[in-house]
Amino acid sequence: MLYEQDKILRAFDMYSELALEGRVSGDLARLFKIDTDLRSLVEMFCQKVDTICLEVGNEVLLVPTTKLSPFHVTNETLKREYFKSKGRNDDLYLMYFATICVIGEFYNSFHSVVPTKPFITYEEWIQAINQRMETLRTYDEEVLKAKEKEYSYRWHMLIEKWDGLDDVKESAKRQSANTMSRVSFLHTTCRFLRDEDLLVETGIGEFELTEKAQVIIGNFFMDTEYNRGIIDFLYGLKGDVYADN
Repeated sequence: MLYEQDKILRAFDMYSELALEGRVSGDLARLFKIDTDLRSLVEMFCQKVDTICLEVGNEVLLVPTTKLSPFHVTNETLKREYFKSKGRNDDLYLMYFATICVIGEFYNSFHSVVPTKPFITYEEWIQAINQRMETLRTYDEEVLKAKEKEYSYRWHMLIEKWDGLDDVKESAKRQSANTMSRVSFLHTTCRFLRDEDLLVETGIGEFELTEKAQVIIGNFFMDTEYNRGIIDFLYGLKGDVYADN
């Protein structure tokens, strides 16, 4: 399909702003929604760098879809940002694991597109992680090793890391960033999710999914193509409903 030069330039201007800011809003976002030609061009530019455009409220967001995308944030960058010089791979992967667990608590169906839980507390979050760890422990040793290769996830390492965190101090009124406890670890995970505009604190120790999170979850998290069957594995899914729920 042939496009007018002016349309191509306007589409590239919009893509450029998406590339710089990660989002567009206002008139540009409205134009993206109503002008199908402009939208097609912007989406084509985005696909060239392994990204897609997602409409979230009154904004359009640029989201990387593969590790090859220049907009993908590397593990090393995340370790430096959230775990400083002491950050290790097990810290990062436990943070990913905790993210899967907190998202799973908001939905009771593998194909659900609407959260069925309004908010979650730190206590419920810890319980959710404990439940998933217990699920991992139920697998035969050989099966767990095979799944480590299949998913590139060291499940044994995650279990040991979580078990090693001090849960004696969980009821302490104040948790410092240096306290190696499960709560303090979730503080770090929560900071990562807030920075990414995926989780918002609505009360003391109470968190809700953002609209951005719900859109991304609907497009990626529940799709086996993207989650690689990890959700199935962790939740022991039977049919459409989480076994635990």
